[in-house]
Amino acid sequence: MDRPERPRLSSLSDFRFGAVATETIEDTLLHLAQQNEQAVQEAAGRMGSFRETRIVEFVFLLSEQWCLEKSVSYQAVEILERFMVKQAENICRQATIQLRGKTEPQNWRALKEQLFNKFILRLVSCVQLASKLSFHYKIISNVTVLNFLRTLGYLHTKEELLESELDVLKSLNFQINLPTPLAYVEMLLEVLGYNGCLVPATQLHATCLILLDLVYLLHEPVYESLLRASIENSTPSQLQGEKFVSVKEDFMLLAVGIIAASAFIQNHECWSQVMGHLQSITGIALESIAEFSYAILTHSVGASTPGQQQPVPPHLVARPPRSASFNT
Repeated sequence: MDRPERPRLSSLSDFRFGAVATETIEDTLLHLAQQNEQAVQEAAGRMGSFRETRIVEFVFLLSEQWCLEKSVSYQAVEILERFMVKQAENICRQATIQLRGKTEPQNWRALKEQLFNKFILRLVSCVQLASKLSFHYKIISNVTVLNFLRTLGYLHTKEELLESELDVLKSLNFQINLPTPLAYVEMLLEVLGYNGCLVPATQLHATCLILLDLVYLLHEPVYESLLRASIENSTPSQLQGEKFVSVKEDFMLLAVGIIAASAFIQNHECWSQVMGHLQSITGIALESIAEFSYAILTHSVGASTPGQQQPVPPHLVARPPRSASFNT
């Protein structure tokens, strides 16, 4: 029987900071910033979101059961999110075409039903594809996937599993090596270490992973809090919510919020210094960083959070970072 190996308990403690040349780090950081700005721009007008708590929890628990590293679980969620959005857009496009042509809406309804019936298969395929991107650690075999699906009552063949993977790949034009917030968090922690941050990067890293899990699991509540704070209104309009979609795809903003919240938990006396470093590195306004960290802390520790700043204007929160660099 194909059993996953026991997880390596030392995997997090083995993570090393300060082992890469500054030129390499700066180039990588600039590349991430450019990727992020493009993602934020492309997110405008995107329909829907599939980062629901139950879906994310399923992916996280499955990744844990299969002993996959944390980056794989985030990658799987992002692949599934992009794939499902593409499918939803395709269904809506088919419905619009048929309504204009006044034809029977059978095709798009069939697509919707098919998408619903194969959702678990597609989800598992996204996890398996994500594991293949981190082949240096562990790849989930087809036998493991089929056995898991069988325990849930889903009987699929190896051919159907391969077709499911291919369906995901084709839908995303084979672009599945998507950036995740974890990459931004770890890169910013690396830069913070070089810039003389008082809180050790390894210490922040462990807390960041916990808070990043929490933000993924409470994605809508956290971002709803941020939206209400940014517009100074407890009941955002539909238009305001639609414009806020791009903020949900701003991984640089999420990363600085996660790190700032982690710094407050680890050593609140150094919080302001960490905030200053993050602002200098990314170009994101201090008010935006503070607002996001406050939203994260409110949904995690609840009390003893940093004093809430004045509400942040929407253009400050939604603005992608202008630059990314080391302190000079």
